[in-house]
Amino acid sequence: MANAPLKIVYMGTPDFAVKPLDALLDAGYDVRLVLTQPDRARNRGKKVQPCPVRLRAMERGLETLTPERLKDDPEALEALRKAAPDLIVVAAYGQILTKEVLDLPPLGCVNIHASLLPEYRGAAPVQRAIMDGKDVTGVTIMYMAEKLDCGDMIASEQTPAEGKTASELLDELSETGARLLLKVIPELAGGTAKRVPQDDSKACYAKMIFKEDAHIDFSKTGRQICDLVRAMETSPGSFCVYGEENMKVHRASFVRKPAVAEPGTVLRADGSGIAVSCGDGEVVFENIQMPGKKAMDIKAFLLGNKIDIGTVLR
Repeated sequence: MANAPLKIVYMGTPDFAVKPLDALLDAGYDVRLVLTQPDRARNRGKKVQPCPVRLRAMERGLETLTPERLKDDPEALEALRKAAPDLIVVAAYGQILTKEVLDLPPLGCVNIHASLLPEYRGAAPVQRAIMDGKDVTGVTIMYMAEKLDCGDMIASEQTPAEGKTASELLDELSETGARLLLKVIPELAGGTAKRVPQDDSKACYAKMIFKEDAHIDFSKTGRQICDLVRAMETSPGSFCVYGEENMKVHRASFVRKPAVAEPGTVLRADGSGIAVSCGDGEVVFENIQMPGKKAMDIKAFLLGNKIDIGTVLR
């Protein structure tokens, strides 16, 4: 590397954004400042905690800022200007950057986005891709623009998605994004980085995930239900209603066969799983979680609990 490494400001929040930050530091880049979302109540205990990127930044001795809204925070904007970055790198930061910020670094602002743009612009690209049954997704490094995820593309790489959970896929895409970032930065510095405009006619948006998105519809196919379970595995967790309680489903498979009962009907419950009628056969729940309990494989669950055959899950 050159004697004076590029000065970088890094913006990111979740686990997905940790590996690219580590990659920048390990490669010797001068990460002057890290911006993340504010500390929030997390996990079951609802204890206020820093986000994963802020935790890693503090572990590595970096200055961190957590503005609620960067564009409305004069102190954070001044700190950003004082950092005088050559480049701003963004990965799942969770805030839209203003033109003032986008224009600040001479080399621009680049974003690591977890999809093959222009597909799945927006907040939840990995979960939406899995829900839609995509067999392939990937990562795109792009120049940032004022519109959401619409900037010119610099580099991208495909990753198989079939059968993977959201957390597994995000972990892989984080590694890929980190590797692509290190490949792209010298090209940015040397003025040789590509600029490939996105085809807006092929764009689709990955809307933020809400709890209602995770509700299982048993009229759908077994593949669609299993895709939903994989997509929602980390958060918020796919669920159906058993009696008066929400039953979260963490792992499922399906068997395609002629329907024999109303969708949602419990057909059997044994050590292999809870078989439930669905749109094109049976979906088999292999790991579930009842309110106030930990997630359990069905064999262990049935040792102390009963599932009523013939019950219709909603």
